Amino acid sequence: MTTTPHTGPAPAPAPVEAEVTLRQAERLADDIRVHAAAFDEQARALTGTARLADVESVVLVGDGDSDHAGRAVEMAYRSLAGVDCRAVSALPFVHYWRPAAGSAARVLTVAVSASGHTPPVVRAAERARADGSTVVALTGDATSPLARAAHGTVHLALPDLEPSPGIRTYQASLLGALLLATALGTARGHLTGADADLLRDELRALADPVEATVGEAVARTGPLAERIADAPVLTVLGSGPSHGTALYAAAKVIETSGVFAVGRDLEEWCHVERFAGPRDLPVLVVAPPGRSLADARRVARRATGLGRRVIAVAARDDLGGFDAPEVLPVHGRAREEFSPLLHGLFAAPLACHLARTLNRTPFAAGRP
Repeated sequence: MTTTPHTGPAPAPAPVEAEVTLRQAERLADDIRVHAAAFDEQARALTGTARLADVESVVLVGDGDSDHAGRAVEMAYRSLAGVDCRAVSALPFVHYWRPAAGSAARVLTVAVSASGHTPPVVRAAERARADGSTVVALTGDATSPLARAAHGTVHLALPDLEPSPGIRTYQASLLGALLLATALGTARGHLTGADADLLRDELRALADPVEATVGEAVARTGPLAERIADAPVLTVLGSGPSHGTALYAAAKVIETSGVFAVGRDLEEWCHVERFAGPRDLPVLVVAPPGRSLADARRVARRATGLGRRVIAVAARDDLGGFDAPEVLPVHGRAREEFSPLLHGLFAAPLACHLARTLNRTPFAAGRP
């Protein structure tokens, strides 16, 4: 018996259900408990192989979630590693970014891609290496083109991944990047060994607050989604590390529910988007403890005064002063550098419940 080879177009992948985002979110706490130590061990091992002690500046390169993760951890590299740091999207990095003359050997390029196969990120790593920079890959595939292009790799391996908007992989990128910043700070003498150990303990201790915050977000975002699903646009605001969180949250809403969402800096929203209608557009304000907390309260009050449906995402002790009709409380407290691990947890449950309310599925491009 013979069979005729299939010569037509490849079959379409099975649809992804919105509920996958909840399953991913519910595993985040255990991912910290189980995998943080292995990520840390790899980051520390790189200090002896990637010339980290000589690094004076860091460039974080990625696309999509990986770019958002880079923007969320810039502050950590400045404060914990004592280096200049900037996040640059992969394509602009390839075409427009170059180290200053004679400085390439003191630049660390951290190339982030969960798959390790994102072409612009691979090209960015190759370009940085050709320029003479040290390149470290943060990726879930240790044999990927990105890993091969780097001098060293932190392998962010996660078991049992499902086709889904990136949720567990985003947290893994954040964890890997923060642990690498801590290792870099130690290698450069900016942190003592005891300081670094305390930071690692802080990161591991976030597992319980992550679990509690996800649980409350799942319960609260169902009714919230029903109240805001009529909006044509949803805006998420944050500054510093929370600007990366805002970009990530907007991406999850778009990918999962098809609702157009925008992540913006707090003050930039005041300059531009506050003039957009309709007046009752939902605005989520991400407000961790730290430098921009007072600004987040100020912007939330202004948005409420303009008629926006404001949702404050903040630690329970910080919710006062927002004048927000809706809140998404964050359990526990983290230093601002680590806050993206807690303050972006609402994104996956909200995106799932919006998709359920609107009867949509993830990745359905071009839907009406």
